[in-house]
Amino acid sequence: MTSPAASTRPVLPGQVNPPEFALSDLLPGAIKGVDVVALPVLPADGDGAVLLGPGAAELADELGIDLVGIAEVHGLTGATAEVAEVPVPGGSPANPDLQLVVLVGVGAATTTDLRRAGAALARATRDRAAVATSIPTVHLDADDAVEAFVVGTMLGAFVFHWRSQGPEHTPVRRVVLAGPTVSADRSVLERAVALGGAGWRSRLLATVPSNLKNPAWLAEQASDLAAVAGLDVDVWDEQRLAAEGFGGILAVGAASATPPRLIRLDYTPGGISARAAKKLPLVVLVGKGITFDTGGLSIKPSASMGSMKRDMTGGAVVLATMAALADVDCPVRVVGLVAAAENAISGSALRPGDVITHWGGRTTEVGNTDAEGRLVLADALAYAVAKLDPAVVVDVATLTGAVKVALGQQVGGLFANDDTLADALAGAGERAGEPLWRFPLYAGYEDKLASKIADASNDPGGAGAITAALFLQHFVGDVPWAHLDIASVGDVEKEWHEWTVGPSGFGARLLLTWLGRPDPVAGVGDQPS
Repeated sequence: MTSPAASTRPVLPGQVNPPEFALSDLLPGAIKGVDVVALPVLPADGDGAVLLGPGAAELADELGIDLVGIAEVHGLTGATAEVAEVPVPGGSPANPDLQLVVLVGVGAATTTDLRRAGAALARATRDRAAVATSIPTVHLDADDAVEAFVVGTMLGAFVFHWRSQGPEHTPVRRVVLAGPTVSADRSVLERAVALGGAGWRSRLLATVPSNLKNPAWLAEQASDLAAVAGLDVDVWDEQRLAAEGFGGILAVGAASATPPRLIRLDYTPGGISARAAKKLPLVVLVGKGITFDTGGLSIKPSASMGSMKRDMTGGAVVLATMAALADVDCPVRVVGLVAAAENAISGSALRPGDVITHWGGRTTEVGNTDAEGRLVLADALAYAVAKLDPAVVVDVATLTGAVKVALGQQVGGLFANDDTLADALAGAGERAGEPLWRFPLYAGYEDKLASKIADASNDPGGAGAITAALFLQHFVGDVPWAHLDIASVGDVEKEWHEWTVGPSGFGARLLLTWLGRPDPVAGVGDQPS
């Protein structure tokens, strides 16, 4: 029998898909059936006119128009993400379907420039059927160019809607990367789509409203993606959490009508025997999955509560990363843990002054029920270290407002007890377009964690991002560990290149870039930090 709660649960409308991508060695103007051709615009050399990229001269001759002159009339300088649109009402002799030429600035044609050019093109071509472009051909490394451009185009096209009449706009349905020098290696394109798709998935999950998104729903999404991605899945319900001593997750979720969950996904590289797989290093990813955060009895002000449907972004990042590991040929075993709970208010709510016992026995005095993320992460970290024998643990969480004060909204916070791991993650973030800044695990602040009655307090005060990381460090012991505090980048307030307004889903691209390396844990644990 269907429960009343299940029968009244909202139904998420069908969502739009990101663009599909194809490769062609033809110039963009020669591709039939596309209604848009997009051409790169580069800054002028010296005092000359701007330069147009491959295919521009041929298309200009075919159309009988001066594309360079049009670019100058529009004031284009070749700066990154500048856009000018040139209507072509009669099509071209080679392609009668052509309706529009889009000129897109690519700046110095770095990977960042190409990612941003892709996002600009996505916005200029929404609601279109197909676009052919030579933009990636202006970069010397075709593989890097394809990855950056595809990711930017996908994420710049992101749409979420819950409108009765459907979305206001839809992404361009198909993008053809055109030109003789574009990579012909289909695996490169597939990897790029996997990276962009993971960013899309994490952003989508973080954007779903919390009247649908609760811990059980998040566990359902994990099970669905596990079935598609070939992952093993295990979910702890509230009874099993209680039986096994996950006191932090239970305490945070105690006030909610929807009980908490712990979600586990397991990935093993394909094509190897079970015996060989057991010898591979294990990486554990832990995500904060607070599906809505009222602050509990230490209630948030309304202005701070409005975006709290995205407080499970860390969990969304872990789920999206796990789903795409095979697509980036991750060579190590990976376990993803998502500690999911709703931090609500009721008569059974966690109270300031309560003491909770985490998995493994460590205790925490609760000074602030709005510092709940570290309480659920602590259980998952302790379990991972004691039960899974990991080579590396990385947790991801929208954890502290303090990191946003320190970094603004374009850089995530990084803490690590291992320099090699920190460098690997920071490098992956730089390449992926999800930059990190490393903070110190400054031991001088340890005394702020002190409690008179428990092992620690969750409300140490002062240096908030650092003390939160120090709190978590006690649950990982000497295992190489990194903590990504992404509260700084959790929300996007205005359109900014590949970032669309709303929850960002920040982190999946950088984790996949790291885990997709031939040996992501090389050197980790070899030296003290």
